[in-house]
Amino acid sequence: MREEEIERLRGVVRDCVSKHLYSSAIFFADKVAAATTDPADIYMQAQALFLGRHFRRAFHLLNASKIVLRDLRFRYLAAKCLEELKEWDQCLLMLGDAKVDEQGNVYDTKDNGLMYLDKDAEEDREMNISSAICFLRGKAYEALENRAQARLWYKAAVKADPLCYEALECLIENHMLTCEEEASLLSSLQFGPEDAWLSSFYSCLIKKYDKENVVETKFKELEKESSNSTLKNNTDLLACKAEYHHQCGEYEKCFELTSVLLEKDPFHLKCTMVHLAAAMELGHSNELYLMACNLVKDYPQKALAWFAVGCYYYCIKKYDQSRRYFSKATSLDGAFAPAWIGYGNAYAAQEEGDQAMSAYRTAARLFPGCHLPSLYIGMEYLRTHSFKLSEQAKKICPADPLVYNELGVVAYHMKEYSKAVSWFEKTLAHIPSPLSEMWEPTVVNLAHSYRKLKMYHEAISCYEKALALSTGSPSTYGGLAYTYHLQALWLKPDDQFCTEMLSVALVDECRRGVE
Repeated sequence: MREEEIERLRGVVRDCVSKHLYSSAIFFADKVAAATTDPADIYMQAQALFLGRHFRRAFHLLNASKIVLRDLRFRYLAAKCLEELKEWDQCLLMLGDAKVDEQGNVYDTKDNGLMYLDKDAEEDREMNISSAICFLRGKAYEALENRAQARLWYKAAVKADPLCYEALECLIENHMLTCEEEASLLSSLQFGPEDAWLSSFYSCLIKKYDKENVVETKFKELEKESSNSTLKNNTDLLACKAEYHHQCGEYEKCFELTSVLLEKDPFHLKCTMVHLAAAMELGHSNELYLMACNLVKDYPQKALAWFAVGCYYYCIKKYDQSRRYFSKATSLDGAFAPAWIGYGNAYAAQEEGDQAMSAYRTAARLFPGCHLPSLYIGMEYLRTHSFKLSEQAKKICPADPLVYNELGVVAYHMKEYSKAVSWFEKTLAHIPSPLSEMWEPTVVNLAHSYRKLKMYHEAISCYEKALALSTGSPSTYGGLAYTYHLQALWLKPDDQFCTEMLSVALVDECRRGVE
């Protein structure tokens, strides 16, 4: 076979692959490899077999070649075949020996093999093969339930090449890093001058518990750095904004934004997740029902679909059914954090504390970068009057206002009212202005704390602020009236009317307590 004919057949193979005609690609690649025995042609044949899902045959072809242990791409493709076959130990063995430290630096590796393969398109920016290998190691360790090693190799993958978005996505979505660890990793990445926009984009993807002006600045910087603001209406970026609104408790804003995005791209799963969370908080059961039906129809094998069903039943207060579907979601994907937390919440809603704590502890073990399991464990302790809220949630995520609120409630119950005031003030300091109705209980709790400290003027101011947020709260009116009584008695201790009314208010106060 002449060289011109071989080159033409190589072009045919590439064209068949681009048109997803894999059987044709396999047929012609086999003839080219037989004619030349060139390593590049053998690799092309193995790639065609891999794309055609002939994993055993592809692995045998690569393993039989004499250069599989000397060429990184041969070794990587062979390991990818083993990944598809779920032979994880063999996959790690094929990738070779290497070690990684806590910062994600790889050493003691011999992955410096000679490259036989030509680049198909030299003008394109190629992904670093070492980064891909580190990522595959991370996936193998995660499949073997060694999440500590998986976390290190994912970090190594992103450090080896910041364009390895999949590794960063695994770290973020699986809550493997705390807020500080995410920020530290991002600052250590070496972006090229042409990738400045990517650095800004990544900073929008990580946890967004900074102060409002810091987060808003990140979004504005990204829009400015993208040429002609081309990313301003990008779905991924807007989904990040929606997630930020949700974290701030601005559920209406979040729901409106995700509704618009899902009209534009109804199958954007990250946006779908945020949309479900906002609908849950707003009690939109009809929307949850429709979303759940569509997701089960389109993605029956995805945890998200059954999580949506669980959310619907939770919203309508059918907690037994919601638990069943949250449990199904965790069985489909054990690394799906929202399902574990939902599972615990469904038990907690029925005051089944032991089972709720078990679910939260599992979530805390699986997702060390997520502070919510620790927060809910503390809330369970609070519900059972243990008053031993662990500060683990604060260590993992020191900027979530909900954590400070719960610490304030604990301090109040332990009669440490000055400390309670400090925690509640910190809570409100971390919330974007203006305050939403969601934070009315925090303002009321702050008012209660001021009242206990006999700071009546500040207490009255907080009660009035709470009434501005929610006019239909009888407990707030009661607290305000009680404070006025106390203030009146402080001015004139022997006032008979105030003394009688105070007795009535005290009875009411004993029944209420801190919300």
